[in-house]
Amino acid sequence: MSAIIGLGNPGRDYEKTRHNTGFWVIDILAERWGIRLSQSVCSSRVAWTCWNGKKLSLVQPQTFMNHSGQAVVCVCEKYQFQPTDCIVVHDDVDLPLGHLRIKRTGGSGGHRGVASIITALGSPDFIRVKVGIGRPAAGLDTADFVLQPFTQEEEAFILPAARRAASAVEHILTDGLEHAMALWNGADSATLAHPVQEER
Repeated sequence: MSAIIGLGNPGRDYEKTRHNTGFWVIDILAERWGIRLSQSVCSSRVAWTCWNGKKLSLVQPQTFMNHSGQAVVCVCEKYQFQPTDCIVVHDDVDLPLGHLRIKRTGGSGGHRGVASIITALGSPDFIRVKVGIGRPAAGLDTADFVLQPFTQEEEAFILPAARRAASAVEHILTDGLEHAMALWNGADSATLAHPVQEER
């Protein structure tokens, strides 16, 4: 079994903000797989499915970003997921807008949702699928930047990127982490960032 966990903040006020990119990817996967996140478990919206012969759970923690770990550790304990069974999808200010990066383990990179998960699980050993949202303009605090909506110009890049991130998750599940990293981390910048580029 695997848990695909998208990070974000609950509520309409946050739906279109940069910090909710992980939620967007989970919504895309749910639509592709024909399921709904209708269960409320461990302060999370959860859905289960069997896709490509694998039993999977889609999870959107509802604890607000900085406390994501509380929901994630509860889900893991309830359903006996190990950290290595988890794929966490989240925004990343250190990646250019629309770029993707898959990582096996490591630190939080300053992302408070990821830091919360590492602390709660007591392990950094979960897969991360990062979606670049770019850095804030000079003088704008990062905490304020991630809670702002994408501009129309940015949406032209980020919406295709969210679809590609969903495809990257599927690639991890079907072909394995190493193969997915080789493909998605090796794509050139123009391919990753072009606003009309769709999922593979």
